[in-house]
Amino acid sequence: MTDQWAALNARYDATKTRPILSLFEASDRAADFSAQTGDMLFDYSKTNIDAETRDALMALVDAAGVAAKRDAMFSGEAINDTEGRAVLHTALRNLDGGPVLVDGQDVMPGVHATLERMRGFADQIRSSGVTDIVNIGIGGSDLGPAMAVQALSPYHDGPRCHFVSNVDGAHIADTLRGLDAKTTLIIVASKTFTTIETMTNARTAKAWMADHGGNPAAQFAALSTAEEKTRDFGIPADRVFGFEDWVGGRYSMWGPVGLSLMIAIGPKGFDAFLRGGQAMDRHFRAAAWSENLPVLLALVGIWHAQVCGYASRAVLPYDQRLTRLPDYFQQLEMESNGKGVQMDGSDVEVSSGPIVWGAAGTNGQHAFYQLIHQGTRVVPCEFMIAAEGHEADLAHHHQLLIANCLAQSEALMRGRSLDEARAKMAATGLSGDELERQARHRVFTGNRPSVTLAYPLLDPFVLGQIVALYEHRVFVEGVILGINSYDQWGVELGKELATSLQPVIDGQAGTDGKDGSTAALVDFIHRHQA
Repeated sequence: MTDQWAALNARYDATKTRPILSLFEASDRAADFSAQTGDMLFDYSKTNIDAETRDALMALVDAAGVAAKRDAMFSGEAINDTEGRAVLHTALRNLDGGPVLVDGQDVMPGVHATLERMRGFADQIRSSGVTDIVNIGIGGSDLGPAMAVQALSPYHDGPRCHFVSNVDGAHIADTLRGLDAKTTLIIVASKTFTTIETMTNARTAKAWMADHGGNPAAQFAALSTAEEKTRDFGIPADRVFGFEDWVGGRYSMWGPVGLSLMIAIGPKGFDAFLRGGQAMDRHFRAAAWSENLPVLLALVGIWHAQVCGYASRAVLPYDQRLTRLPDYFQQLEMESNGKGVQMDGSDVEVSSGPIVWGAAGTNGQHAFYQLIHQGTRVVPCEFMIAAEGHEADLAHHHQLLIANCLAQSEALMRGRSLDEARAKMAATGLSGDELERQARHRVFTGNRPSVTLAYPLLDPFVLGQIVALYEHRVFVEGVILGINSYDQWGVELGKELATSLQPVIDGQAGTDGKDGSTAALVDFIHRHQA
C-alpha cells in the first residue's frame, strides 16, 4: 500500500495550511461530508478532508482489503491469527440473523440459549429482593458494563449496580461499606477464573458476605468458562454463564459480561441495546464506503493519526451519563491497535494507534480545553450530542449543553485572528504595547479539526449503535494498519513480572537479579511497612 500512503502524504502537504473554514465556501460542504444511518448523524465537515483526500483514503480501504476482512470476521473465520481464533462478538447481538459457523458448527443456538438463561436469571434476581449487585472484574469485564450501566441510568428499574476492578483494597472496601450482605448479589467476571485482581477481590467479597450474614453459595454468580474453578469456588452451575474464546474481553458486554446491565435495565432493555449493535453491524456490512459510518470514522482517524501525525484523540461526549465512555474507548482502541508489529511479523511502517482520552462536556471545558484551543499540539476532537435529554423539566439545561457542544467545535475550527483580538482589546480602552500584549494572549489559531456524532436521545438502542460503531472503527483502522486488533500481548510481561515480584514483596525472597531501581523501591516499601 506504499502508493496509497504516498498519495495521502502528498494530499497532506498540499492542504495542511488551508483553513478548514474556507471549505465551507461551497454551500453543500456539511451535506457532502456527513453521513447518516437511521437517526444517527456523523458530521466530519469540520476537518480539512476534501473530496480528493477522501478519494485517496477510500483507495487505502480498498488496497487493505477491508471488505474481505469484514466479511471474514462476520462469517466466523479465524481472523485473530496470532491466537487462531474467530472474532465474533457480533454473533452475540445477531438476534435476527442466520447461522454463524465456526469450524463448521453454527454458534447461534448456543448464543441464544445463553441469552435466554441470562434473561431468566435477571428476571429472578429483579424480583427476589436483591437490592445491590456488585460486579467484580477488570478491563473488558468491568469497563464495558460499568460504562453502560451509568449511561442508561434513566432506564434502571432493578437493583443498584456497583463495580469493583482495582486490586487496591480501597476499591472493594469502599464499595462494600454500607451494603447489606443479605441482599447483595456478587457477580465475578473472569473468563479463566484466574485473573489475579478479580479473584483476590472475589475472595474478599466472599469472606465479607459470610462474615456479615449472607450466603455465598446462593448469592454469587460467575461469568466464566472455567466450570471446574467456579465449582471449586462454590458457585452452582446454574449461576455460571460462559462465553467462547471468540469473544475478546473488551468486546464482551454483549453477552454474559453484560449481565449486570441486563439486571439493571431488564431483559427488554438489554435486547434493545443488542438491537442497536445489530443495526450498526448491518449498516457496516451494507453501506457504501462513502456512507458507511464506521469506515468514515476510521478514515478520519487514519488521516489525523497516521497522515497528519496528531498523536492523540479526544472523545468528548456532551452527556454526563457518558462520563465513562472515554475510558471505555481508551481501552477499546489502545489495547486493540496499540501494536508495533503487523500480521506477518514485520514492523508497522507508520505510527499505530493514537492516545485516546477525554471527558464529558461541559466539565472538560474548565479543565483541558485550554490546551486543545491554544496549545502547541493539535488534538482532533470527537464530540457527541443528543438532540434531547431525559429530564423534560430541565430542558433549558440541555439546550445550554447543545450550545456549548456546537460552540466548541466551531471555535476550534474558526479560531480568532490577531486583528480580531486587537479590536476586542481596543474596545476595552487599551492601546499601545499593552493592547498588543493582551491581544496576543487572546489569539486562537483555529483550524483544529473535529467531528460530531449526533442522535435523538441516549437510549439502549442508541448506546448499542455507538459502541458497535466504535468497535468497527477500530477494526477498519487495524486492517488498514495491517495489525491484529484482537490480541493483547502487551499486557503479558507486566503480569509475569508482578507474579515473580509477589514473593519479593511478601519478604519470602530477596531482590537478587532485580535492577537497582526495583531493588531500592522494594527496600523502601519494606522499611515503611508496619
